[in-house]
Order: sequence, then structure tokens, then C-alpha cells
Amino acid sequence: MVTRRRCKIALVCIIIFFLTFVGTIFGVQFATKTGIFYVPGEVIYAESLNDAEREVLAEIFTEEVKIDKDVTISASYYLEKPALNPGEFLYDILVPVTDFYGTETETDIAILNTASSSFTTVIDGEIERVGDDFISLSELDATKKLLTLDGKYYLDDFSGGAIFRVVKFESEKLETEILPLVSEEFTKTWPEKETVLTFAQTGVTALSRGMHTKLNQVGNAEYFAEHLAEYLSGFDLTHTSNEASFTSAANSKNICSDPRFIGTLTAIGLDIVELTGNHNLDCGDAAAKSTIDIYGENGILVVGGGKTATEAAKALEISEKGTRISMFAYNLSTGGSTYDNTPGANQYYEEKAAAEIKTAKERGDFVIVDVQYYECNAYDSKVEKTTCDYADSAAGDQVGFFRHLVDLGADIVVGTSAHQPQTFELYGNGAIYYGLGNLFFDQVWWPGTTRSLILAHYFYDGKLLQTKIVPTVYDDSMQTKLMDEEGAAWFLKRLVDARPEK
Repeated sequence: MVTRRRCKIALVCIIIFFLTFVGTIFGVQFATKTGIFYVPGEVIYAESLNDAEREVLAEIFTEEVKIDKDVTISASYYLEKPALNPGEFLYDILVPVTDFYGTETETDIAILNTASSSFTTVIDGEIERVGDDFISLSELDATKKLLTLDGKYYLDDFSGGAIFRVVKFESEKLETEILPLVSEEFTKTWPEKETVLTFAQTGVTALSRGMHTKLNQVGNAEYFAEHLAEYLSGFDLTHTSNEASFTSAANSKNICSDPRFIGTLTAIGLDIVELTGNHNLDCGDAAAKSTIDIYGENGILVVGGGKTATEAAKALEISEKGTRISMFAYNLSTGGSTYDNTPGANQYYEEKAAAEIKTAKERGDFVIVDVQYYECNAYDSKVEKTTCDYADSAAGDQVGFFRHLVDLGADIVVGTSAHQPQTFELYGNGAIYYGLGNLFFDQVWWPGTTRSLILAHYFYDGKLLQTKIVPTVYDDSMQTKLMDEEGAAWFLKRLVDARPEK
């Protein structure tokens, strides 16, 4: 009897212990929502996400991925680059573009919203949809034309001029659970001021003759650059093709430059001077040599010319901000070249140029080729003449020769002899700008010679993102200015209409 009673008591104790143990376990699971009471977190997609974003997220949050807490994912558009909070990622930057040959230069959200149903839509001040008039910055290249948006050009501004797409994750376990899953996919590196190499190429400069007279009147060489100094000095690299050597023998009748004119060049932040011009020897060998020394003293690099033929033939190799550029500059014109130990321009030789370009391309460099070509002359009238717009040179096949340089491997070919801006085109795997016109010059009596084109190149990680064509003009004040929007649109259309047939 006693033994049975003890067995019953023991059994009851075991059962009670078991039930208590099991109850405790299930109680803890119930309280913590674990075990059989575990309810996995839910991925909640907001309506603001587009189809492409949902597809990317679906590849991350698969059925096999279990999360403890709900996560809500949404997205928003911004017209200014926002400061990001924890859980927010700048997922895309959308920029407005048009065709390479488009003459428009800017747009704004209001215009886009009313122009076409396929364009961006804005409701109550909020961007609801971005149409196909915008592309991702990751798709931008030099075959498309980037536009200014609401007065801002993204590659100059970086905080505006684009639509910024931000994806936001919200969860109680953001740091420990969600960010490890999504950070690799959603953390992106975009072009910034610190990583984009800006390079302005400008046209013909000859600070001489009438400008010499004007210098004596105003007494200040910076006067001529007054309206361009801030713009051009803002580039990482600024180039011009200077045709006049510095000498005290300069006067109002020769193409020689008063030494004071170095102030005009330093005012625009000049970094590279091209010496392929056919007038640099007008003032003698001694002046040409001492001029090169003056450039060196002012930290200005030289290309396309030198104190000897060997020096003149050296390419300019640029390596900045993750981009490598090989710049070649040749004279194929009416004189000024050096063939020996005398100063002068770098004479073009077909076999040598082909080998140089090939070597640079094999090295992975971006190749720019500048050419002092035979001039197109249409200066016999004070009215507008479009003869030279077409890159027709009576001395040779300008279009054929420039295209040939692209066939050899050049990425950009630029004509630096034209005293009037000429047309431009995409050709093969490159772009050709047949003539840039006069940046600083004294020819004010012919409308064509008062204009020039600035080529504003933007490079990122070795790739040319964009070449922005910026027209300039001067008058009898001899102060060069950027053209206003209306004038620039008119002039660019005129040049586009003159482009060569394929």
C-alpha cells in the first residue's frame, strides 16, 4: 500500500513538473512569438515603388529569407539632393536629356509636366512619375545631350539639375536585420565634384594687334577675360590654342603679344596652351622660346609645340580623378612647324600619328586629337556668311581628314585653326568638332569671327559623360562673353544644320 501510494505521488509530481516545464516553454514562446507561435516579419511594399525596384527587392526578400520584424519599403523623388537618414539610400539619379544634335539647352518640371503625357508628372508639387525624357545618370554618355533642369546643370551643380530617387527601409530591426540584407545592392557611388574631371577646350587666341591697342587704353590685361574668368577658371583643366608669342616688339600691326597679356590667360585659369598655330614664329625664334618659358613659370602646360621638333612632338598625358587622357596636337596648315632644333609647331605625319594614337588606345587612355588645319576663309563681308559652318576648306578634304583620325582611334577630334566656329558631328566611335572659332581675338568687323565654342568635357572613371557646347561672342569692346540662351540656341541650330552627310 505504502509503495503504491509513493508511486502515485511520484507520478503526479512528474506529470506536474512536465506540464509546468512544457507550459513554461510554450509560455515563453507565446510571449516572445517564437517556436510554434513564431510569426515571421512581413515585407510591405509601398505603392510608391516602381516595377524595377520591386523586382530587385523580390530577389533579396525571397521565401527562404525570414525576418523577425516587419519592414516597410517606400520610395520618393526629390528635386534637390536630400540628406539621407538611416535606412535611406540614394538609389538613382535621373537626368534630363535630348538628342545629341538637339539645340535646346534647358528645361523645367513645369514644362515637362504639360508637354506630353509621356513626360514627368507632378501632382500637388510632388513628383509622381518620371517619364522617358529622363535617364539614369548611370546610362549617360556623350552621345546624348544633358539638359539644364530648373536652371541647374547636374555636372556643374551635383545637388540639383536632376531628380533624385531615394528608397527608404523602416523596421524595428533596421540595423541588425534589414541593412545587412540590402546595403550592398542599394549603396551606390555617384559622380561628385571630387570625382568628375572637368576640361574646357577653347578656340583660337591671339592677344595682339587691335587688342594691343585696347590694352594700352585700359591698362589691364584681365579686362579681356572679365566675363569669362569665373566660368573658365572653375574647370579642373582649361585649354586654349594661342597663336601669338610674347615679346616687347609687339605692336598694333603684328601678331605678337605684349608680355602683359599673360594676365589674360592666368585670369581664366589656363592650364594647357596649344602651340600648333601658324603665327607663333612671327616674332622670331627667341620670342617663341622665351614664351614657352613664361608658360612654364606660370604653371601652364604646353602641347603641340616646343623649342625643338622633339619637344613639340610630345603628347600631353593627363591622369587626374581616375581618368587618363592622351592629348595629341598637330599642325597641318600653312606654316609654323618645326622640323629640327628650332622652335615651332608639331608637324603632322600620318605614320607617326597612327602609331601614337594606337599606343594610347591600347594603354586604355581617352584620346583627344587637336589639329591646326588649313583655314576656311569667308571674311569678305560684314554680313552673316555660313560658308565655313560646313567645314569646307578650299585647301583639302577637312571632313575626310578629321573622320580619318577617328578611324585611327581618336575619341574626340578638334579643329583649332578655324577663326569661325564650324559644325560638329558624331562619327564612328567618336565626336568631331571641326572648328572652335576665336576665343580672344581682334577681328570685330566680321560677325563670324567674333564667335567661338567652348567644349566643356566631363569625365568620370575614365569615361566621357558629356561634352557641353558653350558658345561665346565678343564685340568691339573685345571682352568675350558667354552667349545668352536665345543666341546660343540660334547659333547651335545653324551649326547642326551644316553637319556633313554620312
